[in-house]
Amino acid sequence: MKIFVAGHKGMVGSALVRRFQREAGVTLLLRSRAELDLTNQAAVTAFFATEKPDVAIIGAARVGGIHANSTYPAEFIYDNLFIAANCIHGAYLAGVKRVLFLGSSCIYPKHAPQPMPESCLLTGPLEPTNEAYAIAKIAGLKLAQFYRQQYGVLYHSAMPTNLYGPGDNYHLQNSHVLPALIRKFHEAKAASRDEVVAWGTGSPRREFLQVDDLADACAFLLNLTNPPDLINVGLGTDVTIKELTEIVATTVGFTGKIVWDSTKPDGSPVKLMDVSKLTTLGWKAKVSLRDGVAQTYRSYLSEKAAGVLRG
Repeated sequence: MKIFVAGHKGMVGSALVRRFQREAGVTLLLRSRAELDLTNQAAVTAFFATEKPDVAIIGAARVGGIHANSTYPAEFIYDNLFIAANCIHGAYLAGVKRVLFLGSSCIYPKHAPQPMPESCLLTGPLEPTNEAYAIAKIAGLKLAQFYRQQYGVLYHSAMPTNLYGPGDNYHLQNSHVLPALIRKFHEAKAASRDEVVAWGTGSPRREFLQVDDLADACAFLLNLTNPPDLINVGLGTDVTIKELTEIVATTVGFTGKIVWDSTKPDGSPVKLMDVSKLTTLGWKAKVSLRDGVAQTYRSYLSEKAAGVLRG
């Protein structure tokens, strides 16, 4: 079986490669951004027509935290719309029977019921700070759903919660909260600083899934003969940003003071996935948050030492 992993050099794509390299009989089809621009429709269509993978996993995306989403909304919606549309339509034209599209928990309304079930999609306004990205991801999952409905192809979507792990982006402004905290505390410890400033109030609650768990969930979903059009993938438990910050500080070994800058945005008050549908089907996450943060910090140190740290 030939599997195309779109975005294989990113954090999610790298985890998918690690997971499927263990599968007997699987040949991975991989292209870097320089080799294949997924926002170029003609290039993507030609790629699928030539390579004809059996399965395509669309894990490529322009991603970032609150700052990046708020600062570059036009780029976030444009790039992610084209990635989704080009990959799904290109796969269909080439006769690819199975596509797994990866979205994000930000597709759900800002004030969605907690935990968020798949059924709350499109029932309320989105969180303004990442609306552009969310709309593009909603469009992608709807494309998959309607191609399946109209053409009978097995195109389906998984919506992971906040992800972290090896290969993450550690940019202090444009990354997600967990990798930004790892870098911030590491640099503060290295410089013997006595305090670290954290964004917001620390009160929002977030769920975090180690990226290799997501890759394992993707393998599980691709083995289902009749998967749901849309399914949540998460840990099933959450923590406050304050609790997360303290876990990271302890893991890194920073012993100074944490100062909260409440002038910075918090984002959605709570974002916890309802993962009961996936649990009922037979899959659960294996990596706890504390273990995952410790693993990720070790990856950060090794990536930094090797000179391959992103951000």
